[in-house]
Amino acid sequence: MRRLVAAVSISVLMTATPAHAAACAFAEQGDGHVAEVIDARSLRLTDGREIRLAGIELIAADDKSALAALAKDKDVSLRGPDDTPDRFGRQTTFVYLAGSDITLQAQLLAQGAVLASPDVADKDCAAALLAAEAEARTAKRGTWATSNVIKNAESAADILAGIGRFMLVEGRVLSVRQAGAMTYLNFGRNWTRDFAATISRRMIPGVESSGLTLKSLENRRIRVRGWVEAHPGPRIEVVRAGQIEVLSGN
Repeated sequence: MRRLVAAVSISVLMTATPAHAAACAFAEQGDGHVAEVIDARSLRLTDGREIRLAGIELIAADDKSALAALAKDKDVSLRGPDDTPDRFGRQTTFVYLAGSDITLQAQLLAQGAVLASPDVADKDCAAALLAAEAEARTAKRGTWATSNVIKNAESAADILAGIGRFMLVEGRVLSVRQAGAMTYLNFGRNWTRDFAATISRRMIPGVESSGLTLKSLENRRIRVRGWVEAHPGPRIEVVRAGQIEVLSGN
């Protein structure tokens, strides 16, 4: 199995190189040697630093085999907009194998081992990560070999089963309505039980920073990515533009 994962990793690296090499080229934050793969997006270097891979989110299972096949016992370089440790002492950054100009993140996404996070502020980097995810989706690699990664917005019960998890949900926005300080993208007619994406008033400027107005989403098919909550129906709170993708064919 490890040989198979390694072979897939090499194949994905070769096909991904032209598309993803130029993105996420942030300031250098040093280098190191990977002593341990902690989980599907975390490494420990020989100098004791714990590194958390920026720009990706885990699929339901925390399977570290893909990251281990790529990075275990390898020299790496770190790049990112900020090297300040988080409250757990982890450095969240983009990681490159020594001599490579492709992030580990892009390689994992192109394998279908993880999902792209909407938290990347740099537009070119965010676009490259989404492109790597789309590459895996088109080729049905990794988790995309099954048909249940993206949830149907009409299947509220299926979405509710993923409370607290990062999830992708697709569907047609039936209405865009404001109630108090909150705007709702409603995907069903029962506003309390059906799926909806919510955007607070103070977050609207950031969400619309890409030039897409919320009202324009009415009757359009979109994909929303984020963490599922229950209020009481399934909800994803949208706080940045990268969480919404308008799908082709609208």
